[in-house]
Amino acid sequence: MLANAYLHNLDPFAIRLTETLGLRWYGLAYISAFALAWIFIRWMGKKKISPIQPKKAGDFIFAGVLGVLIGGRLGYCLFYDQSLLYTFTNNLPWWRALAIQDGGMASHGGMLGVLIAFVIWGRRNNISILHLIDIGAFVATPGLFLGRIANFINGELWGKKLPIETQPNPPSWSIKYPTEITEVWLQNPDQYAENLHQLEPLRTTITGGTSFHQTIVNEIYIGNQEVIDYVQPHLTAWYPSQLLQALFEGPILLTILFMVWWKPKNPGVIASCFLLFYGAGRIFTEMYRQPDHGVSLLFGLSRGQLLSTSMILFGAILLLVVGKQKTPKFGGLKQAITNR
Repeated sequence: MLANAYLHNLDPFAIRLTETLGLRWYGLAYISAFALAWIFIRWMGKKKISPIQPKKAGDFIFAGVLGVLIGGRLGYCLFYDQSLLYTFTNNLPWWRALAIQDGGMASHGGMLGVLIAFVIWGRRNNISILHLIDIGAFVATPGLFLGRIANFINGELWGKKLPIETQPNPPSWSIKYPTEITEVWLQNPDQYAENLHQLEPLRTTITGGTSFHQTIVNEIYIGNQEVIDYVQPHLTAWYPSQLLQALFEGPILLTILFMVWWKPKNPGVIASCFLLFYGAGRIFTEMYRQPDHGVSLLFGLSRGQLLSTSMILFGAILLLVVGKQKTPKFGGLKQAITNR
């Protein structure tokens, strides 16, 4: 029996109330990430390896939430789709820049937003800004992981196509998206005329009129095995870039930072390492991810790779500066774990 790619059939809603309303996995990812961050910051405060008092953890997380949401959305508008900043509609929320229900958050923008939020919060609470960004960098890794998993569940941010020689018999770890029919084939009918023509025999069993192709996608997602068996061989196999990025930005990056912070370090060292290793991992994983639609490559690099290159440069400079400072060291996870 020939191997085949995983056919994406995941519902973006954890709890669906109507066709377009409910609790999305993406929202749960954000909630879970902030909850985990709050737990860790309170733990560090109780163990006296951070000057953030446990009772202040909630305020600190709230500042981070604002930074992520405002910075992430504004970053997406500035880095990837500037038209959102000057496009207005007759429907809520009227300004497209605020239409986060349509998706569009930039991780690099979120990091900048968090940095600004931490600067303001640190000054108000008389805590080292460098230590705060260390904390933020460390607790960001579970959120990055969960966010990429949510990207995968949503069926967004696809990877690149597998080599053409592997398409007839793709490996089981590759992904096929039913929405390729509506998001790729129908958007480029001249290029994919043959693909669309291959679906015509389904008209005898599927009704839908002008929504024929969308009906095919819907039938696949509700588990119509006859439609699945017919359509799946015609779909393209893609790299699972969301899962690859989840692995690098979550468990791998967290393990690296955990090892670095095993002993107390100068404030800023953890943030520096985050920038260095996140940037390097992002550059590598972007090799298997499609460039963002409408964003051209520069020197052969995607927008994400260019931004990550800047992160590596800034991280290296920051590490050289903070590594030589003679300041009180924070952290020391070994001490916190072994001294109960």
